[in-house]
Amino acid sequence: MQTDEQLKEIVRQKYSEIALQDKETNMSSCCGSGCCSTEVYNIMSDDYSTLEGYNPDADLGLGCGLPTEFAKIKKGDTVIDLGSGAGNDCFVARAETGETGKVIGIDFTPAMIDKARTNAEKRGFNNVEFRQGDIEKMPVTANVADVIVSNCVLNLVPNKDGVFREIFRVLKPGGHFSISDVVLLGELPEALQKDAEMYAGCVAGAIQKKEYLELIVKNGFKNIAVQKEKAILIPDDILKNYLDEPALNDFKSGKTGIFSITVYAEKPAACCEPGSGCC
Repeated sequence: MQTDEQLKEIVRQKYSEIALQDKETNMSSCCGSGCCSTEVYNIMSDDYSTLEGYNPDADLGLGCGLPTEFAKIKKGDTVIDLGSGAGNDCFVARAETGETGKVIGIDFTPAMIDKARTNAEKRGFNNVEFRQGDIEKMPVTANVADVIVSNCVLNLVPNKDGVFREIFRVLKPGGHFSISDVVLLGELPEALQKDAEMYAGCVAGAIQKKEYLELIVKNGFKNIAVQKEKAILIPDDILKNYLDEPALNDFKSGKTGIFSITVYAEKPAACCEPGSGCC
């Protein structure tokens, strides 16, 4: 069993490789993980191309939803994108927040930060910046963000509770988040749970939907809503790398489901830390 730091290093190395791949390669694998299928398909990613601010060269095809579409971003807002990659969601958020707002992307992979900064500089975006850092310890002061978005990233983080705690700290009172992520219904087969490659591919790092929503409640958020939910189907030629025929049939019987959800929640308008009794 890998430690949290070992899992983080697996993700860092894998996403450094992904930063140098083209979108088609990334979209034909589990979040670009390299667990390649001979089928032509898109496992998770949604179509951004109709959204204002979309830039194809910033879209690596790694997402599992469209959180910026649901994020209720207003002109002048400060928006933070967790796991910002090549900058796709940041640029869509900038189209919403306008020149009077500010967008901060946080990613802990240096190659992704370099790629995102290049994309921003090409477009002359002086109100979009990218900071290298761990989203469990964001390089951002408290109470600064009106909106936080994230797309298929928290499932890669071992300490999800710590990330939600940080989101609460960084949001302004009355601020909110819209996060797309991968969750489970039922237990993943042991082979998938233990495989580091599938962890980096967004699947083995996912937790139960109920547990995910409970972490949001635990960390003090209110008005929680699942804005969108869709099933994720992993093709047989990937699953056969991990499961024998009986296990594959059992997995496909419907006892276990892998879903993409987009979740919205708010930090109370006048509040202090969770558990203090003043909220």
